[in-house]
Amino acid sequence: MQFLLAAQTFFLAAPEEGESGGSGAELLLPATPELIAGIVSFSIIFLMVWRWVLPTLNETLEKRQEAEKSRLEAAEVAKKEAESLLGDYRSQLAEAKTEAGRIVDEARQTAESVRQEAVGRAQAEADEILARARDEAAAESERAMLGARSEVANLSVDLAEKVVGQSLDRETQLGLVDAYLRDLESDSK
Repeated sequence: MQFLLAAQTFFLAAPEEGESGGSGAELLLPATPELIAGIVSFSIIFLMVWRWVLPTLNETLEKRQEAEKSRLEAAEVAKKEAESLLGDYRSQLAEAKTEAGRIVDEARQTAESVRQEAVGRAQAEADEILARARDEAAAESERAMLGARSEVANLSVDLAEKVVGQSLDRETQLGLVDAYLRDLESDSK
């Protein structure tokens, strides 16, 4: 409104077309009837835009704002769901690591028990082989001792016969030699 008053004041103060010494404003400004027609036209267009275009534009903007708001809410829900899934994934990963550690520990324990069992069996077999070897050595020693005893007894009797020059009772002599050898064995132990 102030613009209109300023324009009117300017035009009223402006010199007429025929006057000399004008300021040259008449060259820049349109004629008064044209100016009034322009102002009226602008006002009509402004009122039409204000009445019909702005509400439609506001409605469109509000719809767009609602759509963006719903997209943001959907994105927030998706973000929360993703965070939940990430938490589930992390907990499952931790459980899997714990389970893997438990399985590895079980495998170590099983391997240790298998190793100990194998060592125990090997030790038992070695002890058994050693016991059999000792038994065989003792039996062989006993056989060798019996063979040696028999041989010594026969040699003793043969020697005694040669020394005495006559035949001795072989059974009696063998009994004497066996008794003597038994005494020697008992003395050596």
